[in-house]
Amino acid sequence: MKVILTEKPSVARDIARCLNIRDKRDGYFEGNGYRITWAFGHLVELKEPDDYHKEWKRWSLESLPIIPEKFGLKARGDASAKKQLNTIKQLFKAADEIICATDAGREGELIFRYILSWSQCLSKPFKRLWISSLTDDAIRKGFAQLQDGRLYDNLYRAAKCRSESDWIVGLNATRLYTLKFGQKGTLWTIGRVQTPVLALIVQRDAEIANFIPKDFWELQTLYREAVFQYVGGRFDRQADAEALLSRIDGHEFRITDVKGKKETVNPPLLYDLTDLQKDMSIRHGFTADRTLTCAQQLYEKKHITYPRTDSRYLTNDMKAGMKPLLEKLRGPFGPQIAPLDLDKLALSARYFNNAKVTDHHAIIPTTTLPGTLSHDEEKLYQAIAIRFIAAFYPPCLKQVTTVQGETNQVKFKAIGTVIVSPGWQALYKNDGKKDKEQKILPEFTQGETGPHQPSVSQGKTTPPKPYTEATLLSIMESAGKTCDDETLKEALKEKGLGTPATRAAIIETLIRRRYIERQKKNLLSTESGRHLIGLIADDRLKSAAMTGEWESKLKQIEQSAYDPDRFMAEIIQFTQKIKDESTRPLYDAGRLGDCPLCHKPVIEGRKGYGCSGWKDGCQFVLWKQTYGVPITHDLASQLLQLGRTLQAVAVHIDDNVFNAQLTLNGQGETGYIKAKVQMQPAEREAIAACPLCSGRIIETAKAYSCSEWRNGCKAVIWKTIAHKKITVAMAKKMLNTGQTGVLKGFKSAKGTAFDANLKFVDGKVQMDFASRPSKPV
Repeated sequence: MKVILTEKPSVARDIARCLNIRDKRDGYFEGNGYRITWAFGHLVELKEPDDYHKEWKRWSLESLPIIPEKFGLKARGDASAKKQLNTIKQLFKAADEIICATDAGREGELIFRYILSWSQCLSKPFKRLWISSLTDDAIRKGFAQLQDGRLYDNLYRAAKCRSESDWIVGLNATRLYTLKFGQKGTLWTIGRVQTPVLALIVQRDAEIANFIPKDFWELQTLYREAVFQYVGGRFDRQADAEALLSRIDGHEFRITDVKGKKETVNPPLLYDLTDLQKDMSIRHGFTADRTLTCAQQLYEKKHITYPRTDSRYLTNDMKAGMKPLLEKLRGPFGPQIAPLDLDKLALSARYFNNAKVTDHHAIIPTTTLPGTLSHDEEKLYQAIAIRFIAAFYPPCLKQVTTVQGETNQVKFKAIGTVIVSPGWQALYKNDGKKDKEQKILPEFTQGETGPHQPSVSQGKTTPPKPYTEATLLSIMESAGKTCDDETLKEALKEKGLGTPATRAAIIETLIRRRYIERQKKNLLSTESGRHLIGLIADDRLKSAAMTGEWESKLKQIEQSAYDPDRFMAEIIQFTQKIKDESTRPLYDAGRLGDCPLCHKPVIEGRKGYGCSGWKDGCQFVLWKQTYGVPITHDLASQLLQLGRTLQAVAVHIDDNVFNAQLTLNGQGETGYIKAKVQMQPAEREAIAACPLCSGRIIETAKAYSCSEWRNGCKAVIWKTIAHKKITVAMAKKMLNTGQTGVLKGFKSAKGTAFDANLKFVDGKVQMDFASRPSKPV
């Protein structure tokens, strides 16, 4: 008997259908020599500290760092997980061979190996199913080419290192900073990846808050309806710009050089997950998590290939399948494919490169065309299909003309761009970019002269923009480095923050913990987020570069190029140093700090602490009585150096007295944050994993719904349907098997009793009456 383990029930159903296995048991399918069972994501987790030593349950500085001699595993806490795990264990014990069919990636491998280890079946022979789509053809081909499971040992070692290093760094740093700086139940949650990401956002917000705009002046001239810019750039002083203006005023303008060149713009590379998330954020305002959830749904419906990929290339053996795939796509994309000669497709190394594909190739459509899609799914599918079709279009050809001119020996330049042939950009003609790119100049002749109209315009420098989901994903992908060049970006991917599969979850975790917040498309740090980063004295905990180096080493472990034991030793050493150096002061109590307005030193006066640049007009002052709080030298140092007091103080507002931390912003304004408990609420026990996303179905007052509802998941089962109470057992059965079976006791709006089978389809309950079509409820 061969036992197959998938990551989700839906995949198990697909494989069972493909292998013609029809018998449904409690927690598995059976037939043709196979038993197919499933997980609900991570069913097995690393043990908690008190599972190793009871004294580790109590939070104390003396017990840190907590490093288990050997990590142990335990079942996930909810009842449905434990039940399914026991089913899997029994099947594994009875199996002659086990087939791992979890998602083909690092986390999928970890899910399988942890379950295999927990079940005490490590000695069993096992194979690996490695596929990039869930079409029937891909599944059958994958089963015909099953790999020895041990070939993926290095992938598991990297996944295990990721899991254990996150446990060690996160747990020890969280306990350390909570014990040192937490007040009245405040929990400061720190993570190996999430904290450097938070630090990037806090740093950007600080740059914006501290930005001081400066005036600048530009010199330009209008000649024959074309604007020429002075080649020397901007002026810091108006007088300098005006002096040059007076020098050229009244002199004729002469064209000194006209050069034209053709510019070739190739179609963009295919989508990986991060690029897809960025594009959907820019074009449609999707969050990264919304894009990932939607892409996973399209994948499980067999319409696209595996989405959690970091490659933007295809393998050479896929070339033969391009014509049939494009032929299939003619149905929904006839006008877009019509200009292509499918017998003479350009299959260049720009898109087909075995060296650039590791676990999975780029995201492309499959030959399984969609029927009715949700609004979000339709947008995502369109984007993926059009990007794929664009790869076979010719480049966009532009004519770029650079015209040089001068007047009284002062040089100017104008650049014009004309799209000669749109090529692939014809597929994006409605996005408005084409018109913005075109700047048509008159025809100029070298040596011609004529009158012109010079002028000086004034402007102000602008602060950097807040991070959006798209720009943050870019900066995470390159570990904090800004880069526009596609080749360099590909190289930087090796040292990114997190992986394509985890970046959306990192952003959502920071939002859920209220360290950052969304304001329209912008991601901004909260007071809590800024305070946490201010508390962390060890720059390595906030370092994007160091975290990127760790990710690079994890990838090297996957390729057997780095020793996993060495990696874990480095993590343990790092964690020990965090503890050892935690006594370093956060601020210099011996000095006050710098003025938040002009950055000159602050000095103490009789009634307050003021800027030493007061003679130059700076009016900043921090009064020694603020909100009824006596501002000592030490509190002033904290406010000026950290932007907040480390501890809460008794704040007096009118007749109210309450505990709060005082704050000081970049505009020199004082404020306060009321002390409050920031412990995360205890998670309610899940009744099942969510079939639509990575969340869990939990019981609420009126429904059984997904814990990820804030992130857009719509999965819900109402507790009352057609006047009938839906019990937990009914909901569990629906979620685990897809239906309840025929139930009695429903009543129509007119009071007529009827029977129905409830089915759970795409996150909604439908009534199946057998004799007539299902209807949503």
